[in-house]
Amino acid sequence: MEFLNGQQPAHDLTYNDVFMVPSRSSVASRFDVDLKTPDHVGTTLPIVVSNMTAVSGRRMAETVARRGAVAILPQDVQVEAIARTVARVKAAHPVYETPIVISPKAPVAEVLSLIGKRSHRSAVVLDGDRPVGIITERDCLEVDRFSTVAEVMTPDMLTLPTDVDLDGAFETLHSHHLNLAPVVDGGRLVGVLTRRGILRSAIYTPAVDPHGRLMVGAAVGINGDVAGRAGELLRCGVDVLVVDTAHGHQDKMLEALQAATAARDAHADQHGRRVPVAAGNVVSAEGARDLAQAGADIIKVGVGPGAMCTTRMMTGVGRPQFSAVLECAVAAKECGASVWADGGVKYPRDVALGLAAGAASVMVGSWFAGTYESPGDMVRDADGRLYKESFGMASARAVRARTRDQSAFARARSALFEEGISSSRMYLSPEAPGVEDLIDRIISGVRSAFTYAGARTIGEFHSRAVVGLQSSAGYDEGRPRETSW
Repeated sequence: MEFLNGQQPAHDLTYNDVFMVPSRSSVASRFDVDLKTPDHVGTTLPIVVSNMTAVSGRRMAETVARRGAVAILPQDVQVEAIARTVARVKAAHPVYETPIVISPKAPVAEVLSLIGKRSHRSAVVLDGDRPVGIITERDCLEVDRFSTVAEVMTPDMLTLPTDVDLDGAFETLHSHHLNLAPVVDGGRLVGVLTRRGILRSAIYTPAVDPHGRLMVGAAVGINGDVAGRAGELLRCGVDVLVVDTAHGHQDKMLEALQAATAARDAHADQHGRRVPVAAGNVVSAEGARDLAQAGADIIKVGVGPGAMCTTRMMTGVGRPQFSAVLECAVAAKECGASVWADGGVKYPRDVALGLAAGAASVMVGSWFAGTYESPGDMVRDADGRLYKESFGMASARAVRARTRDQSAFARARSALFEEGISSSRMYLSPEAPGVEDLIDRIISGVRSAFTYAGARTIGEFHSRAVVGLQSSAGYDEGRPRETSW
């Protein structure tokens, strides 16, 4: 990346402080852009879902991996739950979507409690393992909540075989005016296909491990038996290991990182393939170099830019994200490592600028909290708007979860030191309520940014991006107007 006209900034920059200049380009189409990440994780989109309890879980991990990204499961989750989650993600089909299933004898109230967990808003009614009907949210309107599913479901349904051609499946659904159809193998349900899902399968390439299964990562903290925890996560089958703490440039992190990488090396497969280890967070070249030299393959960059983080207001510590990523990316590359830009993204432009600054991927947290796939419960406010609660990983709620095995005194003492927002409402957008909807928007913007730069790969984008500085008025000029003047 280079600055327009060689103008070196005299101060650190956030994403809002910069813009990208169009360059001469031979890239004619967004679809000529290959977004496979250069960090050796194996993802085909430069998106990583942050290891936040309110954001990353099984549904999120499965859904984003099917489109090419990877989710990192939080460090506060018990290993047994991690094992179940990883197993479920690995068992999911890389193309067919996982259905919500319900018994014909179940009450309508049970369907309504489950249907919000998937953006297709439908459930497949199963008798054993065989589909006998479809029930949608619309079917449940003005129906007694104690009515059974069998009374309101649609029994006449179209099913698709497992060897169906995706183009043909789309035409079949379109001609029957259907949005969803179960995919069956000998009458047994194996998944569902939706019209929009089929279109996405033609655009995105799933992020899969060497065995063709969907990818998922997990985080470990720097306290306790790091090597033991890392070994347990690796035995669960995670595809990337993240050693995570708010202050990544400290001796305890370096010790934990060395323990995690030693555990990783001990779990290399028969082909010598090693799971990548990410570590952070840091915001300086020195911090990036120290983590890379301690064994990190990927450096997580960002202190304080996240929507749920109050670290900068509480401590004065942090750094504007664009400059932090830019400096750390250079230092990491010198050491043979890559960078993930962690936090501070609110629009697709921010993801593109994080990549322009040198990141291999961009981590997204709270932006994805307000989606069907995040782990939180769906809630309606007084105006009927849907939202989910989000919270920072240094908030009271997260601290309680992290210290649940400590004594009451130790837990009470830890509670005095909270830096994240304890709770925030993340509303579901009516236009983009699912994480795939948000990924569509992000990747559309990122692909267009690559065409403007004349870059076909992330590596080319790193070298070809030209960035200029702008005032707050310049940033405001680029924002669309939702109402007239």
